[in-house]
Amino acid sequence: MNQYDFSKRGAVVTGGAQGIGYAVAERLLQGGACVALWDRDEAALAAAKQSLAQFGDVATFAVDITQRDAVQQATDATVARFGAIDMLVHSAGVAGANAPLADYAPEEWARVIDVDLNATFHVNQAVVKTMIARGYGRIVNIASIAGKEGNPNASAYSAAKAGVIALTKSLGKETAALDIAVNAITPAAARTKIFDQMAQQHIDYMLSKIPRGRFVEVREIASMVAWLVSEENSFTTGAVFDLSGGRATY
Repeated sequence: MNQYDFSKRGAVVTGGAQGIGYAVAERLLQGGACVALWDRDEAALAAAKQSLAQFGDVATFAVDITQRDAVQQATDATVARFGAIDMLVHSAGVAGANAPLADYAPEEWARVIDVDLNATFHVNQAVVKTMIARGYGRIVNIASIAGKEGNPNASAYSAAKAGVIALTKSLGKETAALDIAVNAITPAAARTKIFDQMAQQHIDYMLSKIPRGRFVEVREIASMVAWLVSEENSFTTGAVFDLSGGRATY
């Protein structure tokens, strides 16, 4: 495993109490970072802090990232705790219901867009302001291969993740003159608790599209993220990196 030096760096990982976010937080801590977990599940946050504390300095903040004021408060509290936010890994999200677009409930569409896209705007905007003020930062937004290819019976999720990709590209261009890198990754599905929100038929469909014949492991995602948020990533910005097991066609 490659090791990156994150000592004296402060990181925020949204959705950090479990799944992809947890794996990323562990990897950053192993590199010496101080990590703030933002999550709305307070019980999961407490459990994650207890298990991750062996690796380094962990702070937890119960945050509803769809609420702009809550995101700003968490940003201010994290800066006060660590001195700066050098790295942001935005992993929090929901899968939403599985249904054809013709039958998709408008209120469910609004919920998925709010959590997966609007909240990405709130989090990126609040954190990048602190990075611009310092002239340094690394941001990775967790999108999805669904945002590039569109999964049937997941129109809201696919549309939201496509929006995350476009937001990332825009922000990457806006901050390119600074030492700030903003990138996205588009993994295939990982077997995390998000599967609990999906129909088995949809899970089977996603697996059938992966030439590797398996789902991506969260540790594999964390490995790619670790380089993207490191100082070594000093040129690439506004880009999208696939972890699709061969599924991606562009």
